[in-house]
Amino acid sequence: MRDRLRTALAVSLLTAVVLSGCGVSQPRPAQKVHVTVSIVPQQYFVQRVGGEHVEVNVMVLPGANPATYEPKPAQLGALAEADLYFSIGVPFEEAWLARIAGANPEMGIIDTTRGIERVPVDAHYKVAQGGRPPGEGEGADPHIWLSPRLVKIQMQTIYEALVALDPTHQDAYQANRDRLLADIEQLIHDIEAALQGISQRKFMVFHPSWGYFGDDFQLEMLPIEVGGQEPSPAELAELVSTARAEGIRVVFAQPEFSTRAAETIAQEIGGEVLLVSPLALDWLDNLRDVATTFAQVLSE
Repeated sequence: MRDRLRTALAVSLLTAVVLSGCGVSQPRPAQKVHVTVSIVPQQYFVQRVGGEHVEVNVMVLPGANPATYEPKPAQLGALAEADLYFSIGVPFEEAWLARIAGANPEMGIIDTTRGIERVPVDAHYKVAQGGRPPGEGEGADPHIWLSPRLVKIQMQTIYEALVALDPTHQDAYQANRDRLLADIEQLIHDIEAALQGISQRKFMVFHPSWGYFGDDFQLEMLPIEVGGQEPSPAELAELVSTARAEGIRVVFAQPEFSTRAAETIAQEIGGEVLLVSPLALDWLDNLRDVATTFAQVLSE
């Protein structure tokens, strides 16, 4: 039964989500749905929707870089037990998603970017006079989990996939999804309240992770790293000039990347580096804490 349902849900890597063959009336055996996800925040999403009926494994381990991560052999081997894999478009998937699918041909591959318009990284920020140019060849920004608005779309995709595989627990999945959506609406309200009235709407960050977040809340990201490359000495000088002109005193960095360039700029402007992680497990509280930090910094 389990293999038949998993096969019915399996999808091509070249398509978004195929939910054909989902009209299964027979109850699923009393067992958890085994899900693997690419990054830690997805674990939060799936656990919130799936509750006690799911078991979630994460491919990119905490503290690792989703751009360069290489799954360990044991992780690929563990995929034999997975019913579903939720992809999200982070860079390591480009090299590994086909091999992940090959590790378990009966595993459904669910693209959680379905229904989401991803934009180029440089679409999030304007180029100030004297600042750095947009990165040539930059692809679509993968950081869709940092936009509460876009996470609501991802929740629906996760919910539909779980229900298709395990219709017996649809009521539980729906109730869990609705509670999470309500929490997201409250989060949006709290972030808007925290950022209300701040005079500075621009922030400088090493890795351009926070573009969708900035789009949601009318903030403008000024990235140090562009196109995956750290700035040259001349570009660093331009960034220092931009920071001084904009009155920026804090440079945000994240634990998964080097802070060297951020520290150089902070030293030149007499400021400091603050670490904010886009990959924390408790997604809801993390975004609320990040917004509070942004509000404090941008109000100074």
